[in-house]
Amino acid sequence: MSDALATNRPFGTEPEDLLRMACQVAETGAAVPDEVTEAARGLSSGLVQTAPARLRGAVQSLLMSQHPGLGLQCLHRTGALDIVLPELAATVDFSQEAGRRHKDVWEHTKQVVLQSAADPIVRWSALLHDIGKVPTRVMHANGKVTFHRHAEVGAKMFDKVSRRFDFERGARGDIRFLIYNHLRANAYSPGWTDAAVRRFDKEMGNRLQWLVQLSLADVTSRRPGRKQEAAFNVEQLMSRILQIRELDAQIPPLPPGLGNAIMEAFKLPPSRQIGELRALCEKAVEDGVLEERRDADYYVAYLISQGFAAPPVNVASESPFMCAPDEPHGHE
Repeated sequence: MSDALATNRPFGTEPEDLLRMACQVAETGAAVPDEVTEAARGLSSGLVQTAPARLRGAVQSLLMSQHPGLGLQCLHRTGALDIVLPELAATVDFSQEAGRRHKDVWEHTKQVVLQSAADPIVRWSALLHDIGKVPTRVMHANGKVTFHRHAEVGAKMFDKVSRRFDFERGARGDIRFLIYNHLRANAYSPGWTDAAVRRFDKEMGNRLQWLVQLSLADVTSRRPGRKQEAAFNVEQLMSRILQIRELDAQIPPLPPGLGNAIMEAFKLPPSRQIGELRALCEKAVEDGVLEERRDADYYVAYLISQGFAAPPVNVASESPFMCAPDEPHGHE
């Protein structure tokens, strides 16, 4: 392959030879002569017949190589990108800011892939994280460009991509999740409450480290210090997450005796409803409605304020709790 690139000899006659050439470029950084590129373009349409697993393997090999951006550019120049990833091909020369060519989504994407951690899940997520910008771009009269909900749209677009490449279920869910949430970590500010940080940590779950790696890679600004600022911001978020985890392990946000206090206040036997009422308090803490680490009476008072009350004496009811007269239900 390397000799073929160097001497302009044909690189092969099968569509998959085109993928192998792109992988070779990604591995070695070799330049592809124009005549070789033109010859390859004639094979690109045949890639529609490539088995999904082989297609996925070739692109993943390219992504995990030393020069993924060059390999991706090779796919674009040979027309292969239009066949295997038209969603990504649409980002070529697609501007993110009016009048600023270096802000084109394609160039940004290649840089993010290069900067991202050498992990297949992170690299695939980096490759596809901004595909939702194409259908969501709005160019305003004042020159401002917006991409509202592009992360959500991109995640939905990935559903079609995942079927084309036949991703296994776990990887499919991980990549979709990272595309959907790729803006979350970089949105952190010191003003986030502990409850907000805790909620973020809980929602990210075991994908948190991948998301942090993607977030750090997703800063390609040329403004001096911007990368350092973004990295520091994410580091601060991770520091707070670890601090809150440690504190929660020592002193939980809700008092240990809350379940018993709920049973006593509402005259309830041990049942699933105790957990449901406790969960209402937990959600109110997460949402910042209630303070954390208060006495049990504080949370019981909240439940009463929401309309929950102990059943009247000698009145049978199928419900383990009921609203006081003339008061609406606070929760369904």
